[in-house]
Amino acid sequence: MTTWNIRDIPAQGGRTVIVTGGNSGLGRATAAGLAAADAHVVLAVRDTERGREAAASIRGKVDVRELDLADLSSVRRFADEWDGPVDVLVNNAGVMLQPQSTTVDGFELHFGTNHLGHFALTNLLLPHITDRVVTVSSSAHRMGTIDLADLNWRNRPYKGWAVYGQSKLANLLFTLELERRLEADGSRVRSHAAHPGFASTNLAGRSGHAIADRAMGVVTKVVAQSDRMGALPTLFAAVEDLPGASFVGPDGFGEQRGYPTLVGRTAAASDVDMAKRLWAASEQLTGVVYPRPSA
Repeated sequence: MTTWNIRDIPAQGGRTVIVTGGNSGLGRATAAGLAAADAHVVLAVRDTERGREAAASIRGKVDVRELDLADLSSVRRFADEWDGPVDVLVNNAGVMLQPQSTTVDGFELHFGTNHLGHFALTNLLLPHITDRVVTVSSSAHRMGTIDLADLNWRNRPYKGWAVYGQSKLANLLFTLELERRLEADGSRVRSHAAHPGFASTNLAGRSGHAIADRAMGVVTKVVAQSDRMGALPTLFAAVEDLPGASFVGPDGFGEQRGYPTLVGRTAAASDVDMAKRLWAASEQLTGVVYPRPSA
């Protein structure tokens, strides 16, 4: 077991980091940790007013830009307007256990936001990225399965944990295939994933079922670790020298609490063939393709 903490983050002066969903919870804790180490942090958020409030609470150089991952036109606009290098892209934003709904583009909300939005953003920004991409998954990926014939849950009964688990499994398969492509191209950019364990955030308790939401709120207050502890795996993946496609999570029992360490993934999350097939499906759905390096 380790005790790696925010104090162990190497100096980040001169580095630029984009954190999606950085206005609250794990995203804000991640942004605060990097800004404290002198990184220039950009909060990519849907609600810029809340983003500015979050930025004002963080000591360091922090900017705010609008990004709605549930709207591919917003993702494209963010990428088109970006100028200059990005050392680290942290794909942190997400939704969890939301009532059944769709994104602006008609995708199932969890899959469209948690996976497709970040898939498009990463590929559009990749020519600017110099060091690494860190994608936040979840231990709930163990509940997920990938049905390529029904990624948007149009032909199956809608189950909250199942759709969330699919999106988090997709995050890990995306990390795996992105790393494979980067290595094949001889790129120095790395692709990593992280999960926070059971952390206190604002994601849970929004299913629309009052009793279930209240129960989740009570369990979270009693059992969950703080958002600062939950952000440590993401921070570790963002700054430490790790093998490509590393997966970082808490070192405690069941990976629910503790300090960051390398953790395992399910066989489904290690399926290289499925990772390739999901990538192809994601390109088709979003219209965004992997940018081949210039000759």
